[in-house]
Amino acid sequence: MMNTFTLVGKSLAQHARKFSCSELVSKERQAIFPRLLFTRFYSKEVMQERHQLSNDFFFRQLFDDVSWTYTYLLADVESKTAVIIDPVLERAPRDAKLIKELGFKLKFALNTHCHADHITGTGYLKQLLPGTLSVIGKYSCANADRWLDDGETVEFGKHKLVGVSTPGHTNGCMTYIVHEQGMAFTGDAVLIRGCGRTDFQEGNPKTLYESVHGKIFSLPDNFRLYPAHDYNGQLETTVEEEKKYNPRLSKSLDEFVEIMNNLKLAYPKQIDKAVPANKECGLFDIPEKK
Repeated sequence: MMNTFTLVGKSLAQHARKFSCSELVSKERQAIFPRLLFTRFYSKEVMQERHQLSNDFFFRQLFDDVSWTYTYLLADVESKTAVIIDPVLERAPRDAKLIKELGFKLKFALNTHCHADHITGTGYLKQLLPGTLSVIGKYSCANADRWLDDGETVEFGKHKLVGVSTPGHTNGCMTYIVHEQGMAFTGDAVLIRGCGRTDFQEGNPKTLYESVHGKIFSLPDNFRLYPAHDYNGQLETTVEEEKKYNPRLSKSLDEFVEIMNNLKLAYPKQIDKAVPANKECGLFDIPEKK
């Protein structure tokens, strides 16, 4: 009995004339064509096609070279409504200037979690761009204009972010997903070939592993992942890449817990300053106006 792959291969061969414009190519190329199609669509070694951003969706990745933090500006092109994810205090004037130059109206300034390595710029942006609302996860124990629970959305124009609770690095960690654009902003839950530490701020390796595998690695393989930090010059990754190549999260649960419990990392330099400030949306560390 012929299996499914044999039938698919025969079907492609039967239609090779239509697909390859056989009037214009050699018989040798026509003979090869079905195999190429078969490999393109069914080989496990071929990555899935990347999502293309829609024309009405604006996306800009920004960087802070002190804390190695990525900030993300998203907007609806038609309504000019924007949101920003993980802004940094010292970069808030840069971000506000860019938003004004592009003619956007900043609706929400979101944090993926209560950061320990930098002070958030959300409070400062609220002053620079009046009308902006701060957003953070419900279980972060930080002040904000809006607290998100698992599955709640943030809308900007015709687009929306879905907030998904992904604790483990901290209790309040959120991953923000834009399903229509095939992208997710993972904070410190998933880094490029790494993950956030679990030895402070309610960290728990088992919880982090279950969050990532249940909420992030369950997304389609070709979804792009954008972390809060990178220390090696990479900009983005995909679900498929991290499932295959992440040296921690590609392991079994027991192996992951063992790895995370034996990292022996240094105490974060900014944690004693950053965490108290971030619990107040960074408000008491806003630079005085000159």
